[in-house]
Amino acid sequence: MLGTGIIKGLLVTAKNLVGSYHDPRRLPTIEYPEKRYKLPENFRSFPFLVYDGDDARAGLRCVACRICEKECPPQCIYIVPERDEKGRVQKKPKIFDIDFSVCMGCGICAESCPFDSIKMDHAYEITATDRFAGLLRHLPQLAKPEAYHRALHPADAAETDARRAEDKRKAVERAKAAAAAAAAKAGQAAQTAAAPAPQAVPPGTAAASGTKPAAS
Repeated sequence: MLGTGIIKGLLVTAKNLVGSYHDPRRLPTIEYPEKRYKLPENFRSFPFLVYDGDDARAGLRCVACRICEKECPPQCIYIVPERDEKGRVQKKPKIFDIDFSVCMGCGICAESCPFDSIKMDHAYEITATDRFAGLLRHLPQLAKPEAYHRALHPADAAETDARRAEDKRKAVERAKAAAAAAAAKAGQAAQTAAAPAPQAVPPGTAAASGTKPAAS
């Protein structure tokens, strides 16, 4: 019958309206911004950088590999690695910028990061009077502690911790195996050096000339 869908929708609205008088949880809306929905874990807005410990600079997981910069579809990430006094590249970023006015929140940067250093935030109330400079986020603004990531994404944080612990265990095992191999090689070299040298044979003797002595 024509209009059945409209009637069903009105019935749902009336049911929620009447039910909300004795059960406020049936209300389809909330009094925003005083009250807010708890966002689901997989919600994503813009990226942020994770650091471990208390020092945002020293504990930053990012090693400036620039994979996220290359994989970013709108090319809104800009990274410059740190260099020492001799000009050698260090495994940490000197500049890490993300242009939120261009970022589309796809999450590809977080998926492609092999060091679990970039994650997606839940912050969505981001405004600025200057469209360009006001929405350009720098490294100090992007760096957030691991506890912040754990509060937003507890399941992902637990999975990340398990994976990082396993990688650390394998690294320790490889280091032990390398140390054992180096010790065995050093011991073998010491035994070779300590072995007595062969006695020199005077020239003109049978052993030196390779001939057997004549039988008498």
